[in-house]
Amino acid sequence: MDRSMPPRPNTFAGLSLILDRIAERRDEPDWIAAQAGSAEARYLLLDPAGEAFLRRDHDALRWLDANERKLLLEELPASLLGVADHRPYFMLALGDAGQVDALEAALDARRMNLRAAGLLLPADEAGLFAYAKGLSHWQLETRHCTHCGTPLQLVAAGHRAQCPNPHCRRLHFPRTDAAVIMLVEHDGACLLGRQGSWPPGRYSTLAGFVEPGESLEDAVRREVAEEAGVIVDDVRYHSSQPWPMPASLMVGFLATATSRRITLRDNELEDARWFTPQQIVDGLGDGSFLPSPPLSVSYRLLAYWLQQRAGLDLDELAAAVR
Repeated sequence: MDRSMPPRPNTFAGLSLILDRIAERRDEPDWIAAQAGSAEARYLLLDPAGEAFLRRDHDALRWLDANERKLLLEELPASLLGVADHRPYFMLALGDAGQVDALEAALDARRMNLRAAGLLLPADEAGLFAYAKGLSHWQLETRHCTHCGTPLQLVAAGHRAQCPNPHCRRLHFPRTDAAVIMLVEHDGACLLGRQGSWPPGRYSTLAGFVEPGESLEDAVRREVAEEAGVIVDDVRYHSSQPWPMPASLMVGFLATATSRRITLRDNELEDARWFTPQQIVDGLGDGSFLPSPPLSVSYRLLAYWLQQRAGLDLDELAAAVR
């Protein structure tokens, strides 16, 4: 493959190009308070289910300014997301479901989950939504010290949780579960699998979580062998994607198999098969093949492979049959 061609950015990725997370100032409460009360401050609001408030009139986040936050949610703690173009961005995570309808009306807003919004929002807003959702999920799930059981207190502008027990005082940090997702090829064909619960015809690249004491490359080899019985040797990094549904990082790879022999082993897959570029084109045309949603890194891996192997544009092929 032509490794000189950079991969297209994945959904939710590339946030560092616009946002400074400014982690070095999270422990400065006076500075945080000044930023939170400034006219430039903006607040991303999440409901208890992790859905964001969007504008009702078009596909964009419904940001709150400092005055709206003070009027409607003054007592709700804010977590600093970062600074972009001299503007501080914060997250507000609602804990009371009873507030949701009233806030939706007051803000003339609607709510949407990350999967749906990721395909509609501008890239920067989709990335901020994913960031906020991942952080709020960790805050919600990390309520007690895992060492002594004492209720935790959020510190560092929402990015750490500290045990207040004077005999413990342990700090807890946001966690991300690493998962590998890989497009495996052999002699001009790629390996794709499907689960029985998926829509008819949908096939995706294989994926799985990294186990303790395992490198990413070894996880690729193990998961492909476990799911499809295919042996992989060469493994090459492609790209990654934050996937806070609820707390994962998808690490994408391109890999080469030693043969096309498939043996389904763990009953996770209903089917796995090898597809040539032409078979994918034909399947899209007659409706027998459905790729992963464009939101996913799986789709990007397949799109990259088709472009490199056959000069095909998956976006154009998929759009032509909608």
